[in-house]
Amino acid sequence: MRRIQLAAKRALFADRMVVLYCDLDERKLRPVNFPKNLRVERLCALAELSAERLQAITSFWNAKLANRNIRERFEKGASLWLLESNDQLAGYGWTLRGQPIAPYYFPLGPDDVQLFDFYVFPKFRGRALHWLLTGHILHILATEGGSRAFADTHEWNQAQLASFKMTPFLPLGFVRTYKILGRDFTSWTTPQPADQEQKSVAGRKQAMNMLRPNE
Repeated sequence: MRRIQLAAKRALFADRMVVLYCDLDERKLRPVNFPKNLRVERLCALAELSAERLQAITSFWNAKLANRNIRERFEKGASLWLLESNDQLAGYGWTLRGQPIAPYYFPLGPDDVQLFDFYVFPKFRGRALHWLLTGHILHILATEGGSRAFADTHEWNQAQLASFKMTPFLPLGFVRTYKILGRDFTSWTTPQPADQEQKSVAGRKQAMNMLRPNE
């Protein structure tokens, strides 16, 4: 039944994305307190990525396409953030400043940053790692003079949305993209302010509950 419900949501909302934003205010985005077993490494060039880590990142995708995408991202100036747990790669995410990695819903400013393609490996899920990695990245971006951060995900991806609820991100809107006579058009729906506040409080409570001392 869960698979049927998920398939129905994907069919209904396949072309609708949730776009999220976060103001990169250094006064509000404090450093993340990582457990001792976690470590984040930021890579800015393909030469910095070891063969072992590259294999782990590309093993579940088309290897040729994945390697090409990674090379192109570094050439555009993107950063790859690796999250390790007890010296094992637990997850990763990408950021790019001043431009989107692909055609986006609106232009980005020179100090805006896009977060994209975040992934936590299955054996490490359920530990709020996406929240920790995202919070750490947002703090670093704020100290570097970033203005705003943007991210998006499919509306049917409830697991990803639940993870975003634990971060400082807030929903900017819901967007659908249409192609008519070869031209792309977008349709926006804006969330209610009350929904944002409720989401912010509930998400942070959930995050704190997941990081109890016995975690």
